[in-house]
Amino acid sequence: MPYQVIHNVRVWGKPDEESVKQIIRCASSGDAKRACLMADHHKGYSQPIGGVVAYRNMVSPSGVGYDIACGNKAVRTALKLDDLRGRIPKIADLIAEHIEFGIGRRNPTPIEHPLFDDPTWKEVKELQKLKDLAYSQLGTVGAGNHYVDVFVEEATGDIWVGVHFGSRGFGHKVATGFLNLAHGRPFDAKPRGENMDAPPTLLRVDTPLGQAYLAAMRLAGEYAYAGRDYVVAKVLELLETHATYSVHNHHNFAWKEKHGGEDVWVIRKGATPCFPGQESFIGGSMGDISVIVRGKDTPEARDALYSTVHGAGRIMSRTQAAGKMVWRKKRRVGGAISEERMRRAVAEFGVELRGGGPDEAPFVYRKLEDVLAAHAETMEILHVLKPIIVVMAGPDVYDPYKD
Repeated sequence: MPYQVIHNVRVWGKPDEESVKQIIRCASSGDAKRACLMADHHKGYSQPIGGVVAYRNMVSPSGVGYDIACGNKAVRTALKLDDLRGRIPKIADLIAEHIEFGIGRRNPTPIEHPLFDDPTWKEVKELQKLKDLAYSQLGTVGAGNHYVDVFVEEATGDIWVGVHFGSRGFGHKVATGFLNLAHGRPFDAKPRGENMDAPPTLLRVDTPLGQAYLAAMRLAGEYAYAGRDYVVAKVLELLETHATYSVHNHHNFAWKEKHGGEDVWVIRKGATPCFPGQESFIGGSMGDISVIVRGKDTPEARDALYSTVHGAGRIMSRTQAAGKMVWRKKRRVGGAISEERMRRAVAEFGVELRGGGPDEAPFVYRKLEDVLAAHAETMEILHVLKPIIVVMAGPDVYDPYKD
């Protein structure tokens, strides 16, 4: 058996005690049908990252989380590695220069997109006051573990582009607002401090509030897809090439699906849909491989609610890795990972890095191969990608919109 069963929860990979407690709490709440943990799981807010829960007639804003529809897009380009020889540092500079990374960043050339004509902006009245923010940030990447990468598929020499980010400030404010409403507070009330072990916030989907949340979540999902499409297109423009193949998927979302002959709402926080034949892009750390996978139709895949990992999975907290920020000194102290060690490791892996910090160093994540191995019965690996350029927000940038 590729997984363990702990209190009726199926757990892939090495169980993390705190994450298991969280997913058991979710599985015992509301009308939950089934829950499982992917191999990249770690503790999150209310529902763990890598946690998958199927509810009957309920959706969980806390389970979907703050970065609604965070996801990954990868494209294979018409370029080969030889086409980039001698140009890699310059390309990294161009990406960092022409794409906005970091907290609260706005796109200097706002994008006119059909999603801004979606009737949901008017139908869900709370969204009207968020439209200007959404408009200004569309096409920005943010901070945290969000990135733009250029890869080489060593088996073929093909150059790929991959991105990972979500719905930015718009999605964060949607999540915060509906969590407020669910607890009887005004939509735009000041957010309360997070209790990481809070029980899941659940909304019945047959109520006006549940329907409004689903509509807002769907719109945030379209927004996240539009942002990733824009950034990938911009990188292709900088590379002076085009895409020959693409794969685009997301996590941090609620899907209405049928499992075991029953309609349920599946909440995947930091977990990727992986139905038979479905292709997905899964990213590793800045010093590790990434992959394109395809779902299998196996008993194990059904047991996982046709879900898989969304990345390698964090094993060291940001503060533990980078240290505590001392604002009066404008630097971090006490971190386990120095910036020098991080940059040396990334350089040894052959990566041209722009931005990033010790809290995103390769050492703070599992090896992607290990978590993929735990899910070998549920998916097959189609393409293995090695990063040659990684661009992220700089160190000491905190981003509340991150995954």
